Amino acid sequence: MNDPTTLDTLLPLLERIAAALERAAPPTRAPVDLGAADAFLWGPERRLIPVPRVNRVEMGLLTGIDRARDTLAENTERFAKGLPANNALLWGARGMGKSSLVKAVQAEINARRPEGARPMKLVEIHREDIEALPDLMATLRGDPHRWIVFCDDLSFDADDTSYKSLKTALDGGIEGRPENVLFYATSNRRHLLAREMVENERSTAINPGEAVEEKVSLSDRFGLWLGFHKCSQDEYLAMIRAYVERYGLRAEPDRVRAEALEWAATRGSRSGRSAFQFIQDLAGRLGQRLD
Repeated sequence: MNDPTTLDTLLPLLERIAAALERAAPPTRAPVDLGAADAFLWGPERRLIPVPRVNRVEMGLLTGIDRARDTLAENTERFAKGLPANNALLWGARGMGKSSLVKAVQAEINARRPEGARPMKLVEIHREDIEALPDLMATLRGDPHRWIVFCDDLSFDADDTSYKSLKTALDGGIEGRPENVLFYATSNRRHLLAREMVENERSTAINPGEAVEEKVSLSDRFGLWLGFHKCSQDEYLAMIRAYVERYGLRAEPDRVRAEALEWAATRGSRSGRSAFQFIQDLAGRLGQRLD
């Protein structure tokens, strides 16, 4: 026979345990509406977060990178049509439009898609969350949309082992990479590693070649390597003219040219980024908005 005193003692304890378990359990997440946006972030909570408005530069304003622009656009268009396509690594000089090109290509191809066709989606994963890339690939696998997974400024430092997650995701393991997913990354480093890391590995290893092969081979997982190099003065000024025309900035051409060259000289570089920063400064001084 049950002791009523024992039951009266245990019942409050069991209720407290049940309440604690409810608090510890992760909250039920509402399913993400993939039609809510054409771009998403893969957040630290390992869920897709819609981005209602993407910060983009129009394809026509990306000058001085014609070969890389056309190659990436062709690769992405094949992917959008369900044809074979390659993962791409956009590497090289800072500020030359690597990340802008990825976002512009997605927008351009979506704008040209046939009526009724599903838009191609873009999801950005931050460098710090790269270990969660296999989870993201698993989430997207089987979705009816086609996805570009994008990581900006990807690189790895000493003792960083998260590159193994990237290699697994690009290779796809036993299942293979999802048919509806491509991975695009930008980096200032061609092999995604600092030069001193490679040299240190070689100098301290018993077999220098094998010591760095695993890390260096990471870039081999990208079928496309698109190099971005510092622009010439003529290319820089062509960028300035394109922005002035696009935004209808009312300024004397000779004045714009002189100020643009001075702007580049004071910054010590000519690039697409510095060109747009000059345009922002010029528009502000003219009292005009960049709509």
